Amino acid sequence: MIRDKSAKKPAKDAPKASAAAKKAAPAKAKAAAVKAAPVLPGKKGIIAIAPPSFRRERALIKRGVWPVAGCDEAGRGPLAGPVVAAAVILDPDRIPRGIDDSKRLTAEEREKLFDKICATAQVSVAVASPSRIDRDNILRASLWALKRAVVALPEQPRHVFVDGRDRLDTACDCEAVIGGDGIVLSIAAASIIAKVTRDRLMCALAQDCPGYGFEQHKGYAVPEHLDALDRLGPSVHHRSFFAPVAAARAKHMPWTVEPVQDLFSVSEVEVQMEAGVEVDASANL
Repeated sequence: MIRDKSAKKPAKDAPKASAAAKKAAPAKAKAAAVKAAPVLPGKKGIIAIAPPSFRRERALIKRGVWPVAGCDEAGRGPLAGPVVAAAVILDPDRIPRGIDDSKRLTAEEREKLFDKICATAQVSVAVASPSRIDRDNILRASLWALKRAVVALPEQPRHVFVDGRDRLDTACDCEAVIGGDGIVLSIAAASIIAKVTRDRLMCALAQDCPGYGFEQHKGYAVPEHLDALDRLGPSVHHRSFFAPVAAARAKHMPWTVEPVQDLFSVSEVEVQMEAGVEVDASANL
């Protein structure tokens, strides 16, 4: 069979695509892909994000590894209040519907899921106080609280999923999952328990230290909190070495700020000691 070669080549008189049209082609393809993405029902312009799954836990169960726990913390960024860590072992046969990364849920949704998770799963909570944060730094205090939460579980897990980059020093296997609260269902459940627990604690601290608005911003560095900190100074619940708190402490309690030592200065005592060494050396001559 003889093929018609002219069918492959465009006609000489056919108009060539302009440079602008070529540039517009990828943009149109990208727009088409966005249009094809699933959109949440009733919410225009919001692209649906896949919720966390129980896939990793179920894979371990098939290999005979059980119990499997997920753990997460809440409160690393605020200027005040503790870091709260939670560990959760979900019951594969009684997993509450709607579990998701706590940041994607409303306060009402978190409260409802908190009760459902506590009623169907094994749950533990550990708290790192502001004084521990000041002593150890925020990262070490968070890892300490996460490990304490795992140890406090009613049944010790054989495998632990933890949100973030750092693995925990636990007796069982530990796997760190970056963005785990949006990927692993057990971590997502722990994020809800930690978030709700800490929010309740901050509301209680608001009654102990009125004026800072802890019940509203939960200790985070929002303008209202920074204004109150500048006006009232830090409370016992603030983290002393976080920069805005340290600045407020220097303003309201300057006697608590240690002066910075000048490493290049020469003290009078050092000068006298050097002079004494020279006199002794001349006496031996």
